[in-house]
Amino acid sequence: MASRPELKEEDESSFCKFFRNLPQPGDDTVRIFDRGDYYSAHGEDAKFIATTVYRTNAVIRKLGREPGLESVTMTVMVYRNFLRDALFRLSKRIEVWQSSGKRMDWKVAKQASPGNLQDLEDELGGQIENAPIILAVKITAKASEARHVGVCFADASVRELGVSEFLDNDSYSNFESLLIQLGVKECLIQADPAKKDVELGRIRKIADNCGCAIAERSVADYGTKDIEQDLPRLLKDEKAAGTLPQTDLKLAMGSAAALIKYLGVMSDSSNFGQYQLYQHDLDQYMKLDAAALKALNLMPGPRDGSKTMSLYGLLNHCKTPTGSRLLAQWLKQPLMNIVEIERRQQLVEAFVNDTELRQTMQEEHLRSIPDLYRLAKKFQRKVANLEDVVRAYQVIIRLPGFLGTLESVMDEQYRDPLDAEYTSKLREYSDSFAKLQEMVETTVDLDALDNHEFIIKPEFDESLRVIRKRLDKLRREMDAEHSRVGRDLNQDTEKKLFLENHRVHGWCFRLTRNEASCIRNKRQYKECSTQKNGVYFTTDTLQQTRREFDQLSGNYNRTQAGLVNEVVAVASSYIPVIEKLAAVLAHLDVIVAFAHVSVHAPTSYTRPTMHKRGTGNTILKEARHPCMEMQDDISFITNDVSLVRKESEFLIITGPNMGGKSTYIRQIGVIALMAQIGCFVPASSAELTIFDCILARVGASDSQTKGVSTFMAEMLETANILKSATKESLIIIDELGRGTSTYDGFGLAWAISEHIVKEIGAFALFATHFHELTALSDTYKQVQNMHVVAHISEGTTSSPSSSSAPSKKREVTLLYKVEPGVCDQSFGIHVAELVRFPQKVINMAKRKADELEDFSGKHEQGFEQASKEDVEEGSKLLKEMLVAWQADVQSQGLTKKQQVARMQELVRGNERLLQNGFFKGIQAL
Repeated sequence: MASRPELKEEDESSFCKFFRNLPQPGDDTVRIFDRGDYYSAHGEDAKFIATTVYRTNAVIRKLGREPGLESVTMTVMVYRNFLRDALFRLSKRIEVWQSSGKRMDWKVAKQASPGNLQDLEDELGGQIENAPIILAVKITAKASEARHVGVCFADASVRELGVSEFLDNDSYSNFESLLIQLGVKECLIQADPAKKDVELGRIRKIADNCGCAIAERSVADYGTKDIEQDLPRLLKDEKAAGTLPQTDLKLAMGSAAALIKYLGVMSDSSNFGQYQLYQHDLDQYMKLDAAALKALNLMPGPRDGSKTMSLYGLLNHCKTPTGSRLLAQWLKQPLMNIVEIERRQQLVEAFVNDTELRQTMQEEHLRSIPDLYRLAKKFQRKVANLEDVVRAYQVIIRLPGFLGTLESVMDEQYRDPLDAEYTSKLREYSDSFAKLQEMVETTVDLDALDNHEFIIKPEFDESLRVIRKRLDKLRREMDAEHSRVGRDLNQDTEKKLFLENHRVHGWCFRLTRNEASCIRNKRQYKECSTQKNGVYFTTDTLQQTRREFDQLSGNYNRTQAGLVNEVVAVASSYIPVIEKLAAVLAHLDVIVAFAHVSVHAPTSYTRPTMHKRGTGNTILKEARHPCMEMQDDISFITNDVSLVRKESEFLIITGPNMGGKSTYIRQIGVIALMAQIGCFVPASSAELTIFDCILARVGASDSQTKGVSTFMAEMLETANILKSATKESLIIIDELGRGTSTYDGFGLAWAISEHIVKEIGAFALFATHFHELTALSDTYKQVQNMHVVAHISEGTTSSPSSSSAPSKKREVTLLYKVEPGVCDQSFGIHVAELVRFPQKVINMAKRKADELEDFSGKHEQGFEQASKEDVEEGSKLLKEMLVAWQADVQSQGLTKKQQVARMQELVRGNERLLQNGFFKGIQAL
């Protein structure tokens, strides 16, 4: 931060006037001004950057006359870090303004938003972890009818448009699942300022919950008038455009019109005839909502300290950026087709069983593959150079290595699946690249790569050969000067004195900072700059040689420019093959990562047996939570799971706090999801049915900024479960009804559970502290009670008061084992003891709990023992006794004390009444 550049504005007042006259951007837009070697921001944007980047307002400077324009500057590195933070974490839009050099001739040169990063891809480098999907949505809804939703979406880095149209409920759960499946980063919503639309408000809320940036577009943008002309121009097969079934999806076509306009696709003629249109089927993947994403810890959260805290972090042993992105996509799109799932499992098994194959693929081959999608995009946008051609070439020459490794697999049962998925495709692509490989080897000087130079071979052109000869001579002269200076300063030219081509100073010498004193006060050595890695300096001889070298290098580049353009143009024609290769290598990378994790877990994962959708049971032996078992100093206790149709469809889990109920129910959801993405699972054996969705209600928290309390959030999530679940779903509920009174909470928990059992019939797991809920198993045979085991031992401990006798203390040991049956007590006070509540508070809590337990226990016990006959007989005897007592009180004029005594006398004298079970219950009160 100390090297933050000073703002040099020659005409300050003119710039301030220009800036203040600009139209106001939206609240989520940040304007950055490109000043060449640094960047600046002004006004509200300057304040925003000061607080988010520098975390102090002290960096703000005033530009121009009073009152002055708040301004902040950023170095190139700070600017790039800010871009990543603003786009990926804060969901901001960015405008980068550039000047042509004329007075106040500033124009928007680049724009980016979370779903459209094309203009700033180079500045963001390889930091784009997930494909930036942008989606436009259009709805029609009437209060009494189902909602019709039409969407169009695109990944701006791949020339594809996806469309989908579907019916939805009033919670828009299908729309939420779609946002999760696609990993949408930005959502375009139709906005009509003239009216407040409740339905659009719901759509906005869901998009916000799923972490999407929201852009409002006018109603006119969604018009379908131009789409019929635009689509044929964009699509590869023009004739097919009119006959595509997708064009019948009127809402989706409206969304497509808005998206095409927003991305400015039609303004770039290189897009024409390059796009593909496909229809996304919402039902081909398991549905997940935002609550399930959070409950199952699928993606890293902002507070996750360890990589293995999320399933993505645990599984991401991918060696390529494209592999990591595909893994994130697979996690949000678990498969529903058993054939597809088993195909992936077979491939994972091949790499699990062949250690050499797995390690060679990871360490030798995949590690060296760059981001091929990004490379293809550079060729598409016509910004590729000779370095990009060489990077493509370096991938091509590695393909025989991939093929050799895959062809060495001896096991017959794996050869065919590997051949179908990888070997045959890689062989085909390798053959396709043969001409490109030959061209690069003929034209590009591959020996110059050692000096990080990307040039055409000098032999290729006579004028290039002459220049190269002179450049080589100058390079030898620089080496000679390097040796001379080393002798003069008595410094080792290999370890302490270096000849380097610096980004700013060109060819110069560098000394380590410890040795830099040897050039002080020596006129022949001119210092260029002092940096962390040492002191840069030069000599008159080197300076003169460098100038000539730079001039000749410029000539070389100008002379070779035409040839370079031809080479890049030829390489650009291979874009489709590069993209296909990227897809195959990404798939291979994820499968190998699955195998790596399966083998290297504390206990190896196992291949699950899958049952077709709607059939079979889910039975896990010695199941574990994959993320929890990776934590340090944890010896994970395994548990069995049995979800069997008509026997144990609905599991109620009771037990102490911190006993492992939440881990138990969540691990079942995580294992089900891992199985459906084709990965092995953490269990000694596993069979699973295919679930159409995982619905979770886990740990709702307040959202005060959105006006939603804990209880309201809990109810909204539960309402979504009841509307979305089918017989083929998996429902996970961790506590329900805690945010309201005990009676209301229990009533809701019972009603919801009964509805799931009777009406939905889904497999469900319900962790609760309402022990009364376990009575459901008496009515429904498919409800089973489970409990977390805790060992209780009685010990003695001295009372805080020295005069008191020792008192008994319960020692509770949590065993984290889940077994059949009901837990008959709670352990809340035990947890309070663990966190060292004051002893007075603990004692008071125990006393109050005992009083309440004593009251309710006696009350329930007395009446539970009374039969229907006892109640009838007891009521009759009691009535007779009270009538006799009332007659005595009135006839004898008894005092209150005498009335009580007479009542006791009548009761003691009535043996039948004393023996009655119903009366005993009343006495217990």
